[in-house]
Amino acid sequence: MPRPRSAAAGAIDQASPEALFAVAGIVQYVGAVVAVKLFEDAPPESVVWLRALTAATILAVTTRWWRQAWSRDDLGRAALFGATTALMNLCFYLAIDRIPLGKSVVIEFIGPIALAAALTRSLRNSLALALAAAGVVLLSGVEIDSEPLGLVFIAGASLTWAGYIVLGRRVAGLQRGLSGLTVSLLFGSLVLAPFGAHGAGPLFSSPRLLLLCFVVGLLSTVVPYGLDQFVMRRIPTRRFAVLLALLPVSAMVVGYLALGQRPSAVDLAGAALVIGGVVVQEREQIDAAGADAPA
Repeated sequence: MPRPRSAAAGAIDQASPEALFAVAGIVQYVGAVVAVKLFEDAPPESVVWLRALTAATILAVTTRWWRQAWSRDDLGRAALFGATTALMNLCFYLAIDRIPLGKSVVIEFIGPIALAAALTRSLRNSLALALAAAGVVLLSGVEIDSEPLGLVFIAGASLTWAGYIVLGRRVAGLQRGLSGLTVSLLFGSLVLAPFGAHGAGPLFSSPRLLLLCFVVGLLSTVVPYGLDQFVMRRIPTRRFAVLLALLPVSAMVVGYLALGQRPSAVDLAGAALVIGGVVVQEREQIDAAGADAPA
């Protein structure tokens, strides 16, 4: 049975999807910056396992998901989403251990772009997608370098990111608030345990490192994935995939503020194209709403 909605959930539902994406993107990549620093003390697979474990713990305490009745179908949706999310994050962390964060984000975006293309049904949507894709290309400066394994991992992250969008919408459709995400992350933690448990000793033995893992779980999972669940209930999968084009722009902002990576003129042009694509997509939604409104 769906849980009663809180005042906070109602306020989030009133916020624009674009604003929620901007907040989620910036918070998520601040968490990624912290995670990269943890790679100096533990392997990426251990960091991503602790990320999932701490995020699941935070949400489990907050949502009290165990008080709800779960059907086999509900648990199946959550398990599949959790496993896909776990593999996406594992591939992403293994990639950013080898490839710069900014480049990884834009290459990873190929998956959502392909999904949006598959779901595009109108000329205006096609234009929005083309603008967003052109902006991503400009932001990426994609080049095949000396890290072929890193490119393999980011390709895996890209593929599973598309799966995250499709499966995440199914979990959001359960109408359980964040309880569906909680169960998904618990399953995901189990999937990641064989990869990450063996190298996690340094993280568990240091209160400072454990606290940083908690911060990564909160910033990179609880906040952005929680906001994703709210947004997925409100907009079509195609629009969600296009709005993800805001994430490379968010990564550029975080890179400038946290790492001192000043954007070039080409970077700013790419950001403008991405935002232009989102504006065109938003215009489609406004026109559609106007057409459906009673006279």
